[in-house]
Amino acid sequence: MDEVRIGIVLYPGAQLSAAMGLADLFQIAGRASERSDQGAPWLRVQTLQADGLKIPMPAGAPEASSHDDAPCQVLVLPPSLEAPIQPDTAAPLAVWLRERHGEGTVLASVCGGAFLLAETGLLSGRAATTHWIYAEDFRERFPDIALDTDRLIIDGGDIISAGGLMSWTDLGLKLVDRFLGPVIMAQTARMMLVDPPGREQRYYSGFAPRLTHGDPAVLKVQHFLQANEGRDARLASLADQAGLEKRTLLRRFQKATGLTTTEYAQRLRVVKAQELLQFGRLPVERISWEIGYSDAGAFRKIFHRIVGLTPGEYRKRFHA
Repeated sequence: MDEVRIGIVLYPGAQLSAAMGLADLFQIAGRASERSDQGAPWLRVQTLQADGLKIPMPAGAPEASSHDDAPCQVLVLPPSLEAPIQPDTAAPLAVWLRERHGEGTVLASVCGGAFLLAETGLLSGRAATTHWIYAEDFRERFPDIALDTDRLIIDGGDIISAGGLMSWTDLGLKLVDRFLGPVIMAQTARMMLVDPPGREQRYYSGFAPRLTHGDPAVLKVQHFLQANEGRDARLASLADQAGLEKRTLLRRFQKATGLTTTEYAQRLRVVKAQELLQFGRLPVERISWEIGYSDAGAFRKIFHRIVGLTPGEYRKRFHA
């Protein structure tokens, strides 16, 4: 039986619980594969520790090894509970990761691990995702990467990125599907009581607008929109707040925030709708009216476009 080696890289700040969780997931998948008698490859999991890094591993964790052990088919960069890794810290490990990628290793990141992955330069011109709360920092550091935080997983074949902190489960199942097949993947998901891959990060993300762009007139408009939850997005009102001509405001607003004034107001309204759906019992038509839409059908279309779920589906999944 062939062997697939998966390495979990313990870079500075890596979340140990995610590393151990991934190891457990692959162990569950391996046992399911053995029982299936399908002749699938054996998954061998190891943690790889950066040279000179001293990270205490809890009892029962996979044994950490150095970089020069047998090559892995996949290297996973776990999430981090700390601030994203900085360039000077990431540089030597990024060189090593780039070399492994050049030898055919698949590189995968979860949440803040995308910053280390991006430091390799291998994502230039490609799509990637990370936790939505890191979106602004990521775009500032890596403007040549097509960041899409609406998606929970972006599988580019040789490079995979997963968004949220707990999306290591989605990434792990994606790799099980790749190496052991969809049947074993489904059995693993069922055993762990988690959804199979297919979720989207935008189901869970809030709206984190860019506020550090340095344009005080646009920031004043943002504060105005935030205060009225996007209900008053008339261009004349916004231009008055900014003290700018309408066309000038539209140009500067989109440059500073990445959104048009209409899109910005829609996202604020949808955030309010999510709150009402999650914590209240108002019917969708009443919620539509409460957030400023007289046409409930138009509200449903906008909500679905931004969130990826209908209002009814969102309430069913997240109602407190």
